[in-house]
Amino acid sequence: MGTHRAPELTEPTLLTFHDAATGEHVELSASELGGCAAQVAGLLREGCGLAEGDRAAVLLPPHWLTAAVLMGAWSAGLRVSLQGTATAGLDVLEPGADLPYDVLFVAADRIGSWLERIPEAKHRFSLFAEEAPEGYRDLESAIDAFSPHVPAPGRTRAGDAVTPDGTTYGSFGAIAAELAERIGLRGGDRLLVNADTQEHPLKWLLAPLSAGASVVIAANAGPEAFAALAESERATHSLQ
Repeated sequence: MGTHRAPELTEPTLLTFHDAATGEHVELSASELGGCAAQVAGLLREGCGLAEGDRAAVLLPPHWLTAAVLMGAWSAGLRVSLQGTATAGLDVLEPGADLPYDVLFVAADRIGSWLERIPEAKHRFSLFAEEAPEGYRDLESAIDAFSPHVPAPGRTRAGDAVTPDGTTYGSFGAIAAELAERIGLRGGDRLLVNADTQEHPLKWLLAPLSAGASVVIAANAGPEAFAALAESERATHSLQ
């Protein structure tokens, strides 16, 4: 994916991604992340013709693009089913999980694995590969045609479903706030998260955002690299 750094941020960094194996380093402000999410939402609404209540399957690791996918799908009103690598080989325990999804986002290295159960979907996008596998479109190329302009907030209500099994935005928000409280996060804090062990976005994305904290996602970082990142990124808290 290379290295991406905004030349002169006018806003503080909200999300940082660092991959110790590839050297990828991305820093995004709130407006930049919001712009990426808006492009995903545009792809889903205008490019795929999807609407509120449609179903998305997300088989992606903690990553800045995953954050954009989730926020874009939720802002488009989609119900999102999450499946991390820790659940590889297991059925997704949701009503109607055997039915085709409307859209699928999957890491390229999980396609074709005998450990995986990749659901069927009308629209299929792969991530983290130079070339999309047959039957898939590359997400980053697909969103280029859509505006990063963040539209006015929708009418999302606490009782609306955030997942196909009926879990609500209110429930997700309450859990995220509780996790932030347990970690001790406050506004202005900086949370360093081990992407290899903390797969659920409630931990690596929603909890810090609910507290007004920024987040640093560390992928493929062993103990020494993780400790070095904690110092260089000035993390106030960490999840290993």
